[in-house]
Amino acid sequence: MTQETFKNTIFTLKDEMYRFAKRFVMSSDEAEDVVQDLMIKFWQKKEELSQFGNIKSYALKSVKNECLNRLKHHDVKLGFADIQLHRSELYSMDVNNLKEHIIGFINQLPEKQKMVIHLKDVEEYDVSEISEVLEMEENAVRVNLMRARQKVKEQISQLMSYEQRSISR
Repeated sequence: MTQETFKNTIFTLKDEMYRFAKRFVMSSDEAEDVVQDLMIKFWQKKEELSQFGNIKSYALKSVKNECLNRLKHHDVKLGFADIQLHRSELYSMDVNNLKEHIIGFINQLPEKQKMVIHLKDVEEYDVSEISEVLEMEENAVRVNLMRARQKVKEQISQLMSYEQRSISR
């Protein structure tokens, strides 16, 4: 693989890889580190990359695995605890800030549901692509997506009804 081919295939995925990594590690700096480390690994293995059918899928699987490995690290766990505290503070914010609430609701979802809703609704992947990236059956992807959307919808409804009760008092 030439430098030009690498630039036009792997390097074009860096933004998607970053956004996907950020969903796991919740830190911009850490997500950038993940992508940078993977780009170096991909460059070192550039000749082997052609054996993978879907480079995009392979890259996102690599992001997922790298992030999960980093989350096992103690320092990242401590940072993750701080983020959990920040998430709970989202509830005390002004209820008119719906976008932040929705992000908080999504971040509280179980890991599989969070990944599926991100890939489908943010990255706009097809179910078949998500199935390949997350190594799940397509039906399992659909079920996780439906459950994730349902939970977020319920939480938005609760938030709105709370807001309505507060206004009518």
